[in-house]
Amino acid sequence: MSAVLECRNLGCMRGRRSLFRGLGLKLLPGQLLRVTGPNGAGKTSLLRMLCGLLAPAEGQILWQGQPLRTVREDFHRQLIYLGHAAALKDDLSPLENLQVSLRLGGQSPDAAAARQALAEAGLHGRESVPSRILSQGQRRRAALARLRLGDAALWVLDEPFNALDTAATAWLLGLVEGQLRRGGAVVLTSHQSVALDASLPQVSLAL
Repeated sequence: MSAVLECRNLGCMRGRRSLFRGLGLKLLPGQLLRVTGPNGAGKTSLLRMLCGLLAPAEGQILWQGQPLRTVREDFHRQLIYLGHAAALKDDLSPLENLQVSLRLGGQSPDAAAARQALAEAGLHGRESVPSRILSQGQRRRAALARLRLGDAALWVLDEPFNALDTAATAWLLGLVEGQLRRGGAVVLTSHQSVALDASLPQVSLAL
């Protein structure tokens, strides 16, 4: 099976300090990659590189066998990236934020589907309130509701389980497992264990 995402001899610098060098990995369809390491090790920098948002100091990233820089537009249509902070506009409601996110991803937002995704995220009755009044956990769930819509081939998630309670964690695990069973790939960082179905292929990378 061919890799959907591949890194060859990847290197990352922060100022004059090398965070990592010679990093190689292959991510297959239906596989999860969990990136671990202490704060400052370069986990977020690696995820931003994999999304094409940060240029590596050395090495190359391939998407479906092609250099990422040559297929950037197609790659971004098949990517959902959620950073460690819930990127919500405070003056917009969760529903409006989700609809904007869908438009930016090239999708035509369906209000009913967006409301359903937010309800499944535990935000029923909170879809239309200003996002500024949401708790940290509610903001996280509002951002993660994006995963419920669309069929992106690759999810890149930076600390997605932060601020989630037990029910929301189970909901997110279900979404990740569904993505893998559809043949999609997932890269995530997490300081806590990720209790996925053991039958699903998953690998770890320690920085």
